Amino acid sequence: MKGIRQLADQLGISIGTVSRALNGKPDVAEETRRRVLQAAESLGYVANQSGRALRKGSTGVIGFMMQTGPEITGQGDTFFMSVFDGVQTVFARHGLDLVALLCSSEEDPRDYLKRVVARGFADGIILSATRRHDARFELLAKRKIPFITLGRSLTDVGQPWIDLDFEGMAETAVERLVEKGHRRIAVSRPHDDANLGYVFVDRCREVLGRHGLELCEEHIFRSTPNEAGGYQIARDLLACKVRPTAILLVNEVSSTGLYRGLNEAGLVPGRDIAVIGRQSPHSHFLSPRLTAFTLSLRDLGIALAETLLAAMPAYAEPYAGRPARLLWPMTLVPGESDGEVPGGAR
Repeated sequence: MKGIRQLADQLGISIGTVSRALNGKPDVAEETRRRVLQAAESLGYVANQSGRALRKGSTGVIGFMMQTGPEITGQGDTFFMSVFDGVQTVFARHGLDLVALLCSSEEDPRDYLKRVVARGFADGIILSATRRHDARFELLAKRKIPFITLGRSLTDVGQPWIDLDFEGMAETAVERLVEKGHRRIAVSRPHDDANLGYVFVDRCREVLGRHGLELCEEHIFRSTPNEAGGYQIARDLLACKVRPTAILLVNEVSSTGLYRGLNEAGLVPGRDIAVIGRQSPHSHFLSPRLTAFTLSLRDLGIALAETLLAAMPAYAEPYAGRPARLLWPMTLVPGESDGEVPGGAR
């Protein structure tokens, strides 16, 4: 690795000329620029990005904050990897880089983000795992850092957001189950204070109420968003005093654990209990075939990136007119897991 001074000495030209050539300035002769770039490559010169960032007032980095830990990621998080692909597809158009900001489940998210912000690490932030009340929003707004949230919160500072349409999922699934004769319908929700849990349960309760039905508190299962969480739901479901005839899973991977738990008890989804979930790479291998909601995670990532850039003046022009807030639709793909009420279970 050679510094810019050594590069200038090698070529016999000024440091300023070398710097302008490396940065693509128009006042450098094309032959000089060619010589500088060729020498830089042969000498293994890489520009000091920290110094360039200080001069430009930007880093060229966008951070995507997510939480990690065995209770959250389970056996692997394919959800975010697919979203990342879409996000970086957009950022690459502008020479921006996506960096995952991994906050341990043992650390307070606001404290983690505060440390990241203090280091001036990123030009913008994408926040996931939004909570019912989320102090991170106010922190970023106060520091005037552009950000978008994957999810909503009662905390609102006017930032753009995109959230999965959990209300639409609840509406479609509950109506489908009621039409099939189910009256005791259970639902899952995250184990923590994630806002999606409140949104989802409230809409399920509302739809059931329209049919004169109630969502029993015993039939609301809190679970970790992983396979183990689904397995625990099966155990809790079997222990109910009055067993539900159907269950609606809000997390995309918990169906794998649920199937395992039901199978161990000799119960078959679609025959003994109706199950509706969300598609994941693993759910395609479940039998009976899972009735599930699906969405394009890559397209979701593209929308997140474009909506964030629309809020950043340096990149906003190509994305003018994009809605700043959007419910992302999910499509129900019928399978074999949500049959009618078993005989004698009404």
